[in-house]
Amino acid sequence: MSTICESTDEAVAGISDGATVLVGGFGTAGQPVELIDALRRAGAKDLTIVSNNAGNGSHGLAALLAAGQVRRIVCSFPRQKDSYVFDELYRSGKIELDVVPQGNLAERLRAAGAGIGAFYCPTGVGTPLADGRETRTIDGREYVLEYPIRGDVALIKAHQGDTLGNLVYRKTARNFGPVMATAATLTVAQVLSVTEPGSLDPEVVVTPGIFVNRLVACPSPVVPTEEGAAG
Repeated sequence: MSTICESTDEAVAGISDGATVLVGGFGTAGQPVELIDALRRAGAKDLTIVSNNAGNGSHGLAALLAAGQVRRIVCSFPRQKDSYVFDELYRSGKIELDVVPQGNLAERLRAAGAGIGAFYCPTGVGTPLADGRETRTIDGREYVLEYPIRGDVALIKAHQGDTLGNLVYRKTARNFGPVMATAATLTVAQVLSVTEPGSLDPEVVVTPGIFVNRLVACPSPVVPTEEGAAG
């Protein structure tokens, strides 16, 4: 049974310096902004962040980067028109970047959750992303060896959860949450509301409670804006 936390600060308690943190979201869709803000308040530093993007504007993940708490980021899309926080940090040598193609990122996370030791993938062959990597020719096609990405912690956002930790998602906000939940030692989920067991249709439960360790309700999540960080 998942631990139901009274606050986001309680939900992220104990995340240590140097942790690898998987952060759900596709841009701002499905990004657990309240949990990220709580992690920023907790002050953990020297973090490795694994996420699809490297932050938007000055809120959520971008605010965590701006606080100087992230040493390395693993992502698919580090630069967008509003990724100025990451851009400045990277150009000044204050953050490390590991670019992973989006499909590879999802599959490497899935492999971690499924207990797969490694897999071969054609994406990246012939590009700098394959430099120094093991390759193999299979049926006349070249592949690059990819390893799983495991996290010490996963911070994800779902639509609803029950007290057993079962989660349902809302449309595209589902994105990386399900695979990240399986790939981390500790999974923390924020939801709009926590309901009693049996209230969720089992046919729409995507993440079973066995993968969720902590759950916190954020009934009125902050909508990120460009004017400042989400509180």
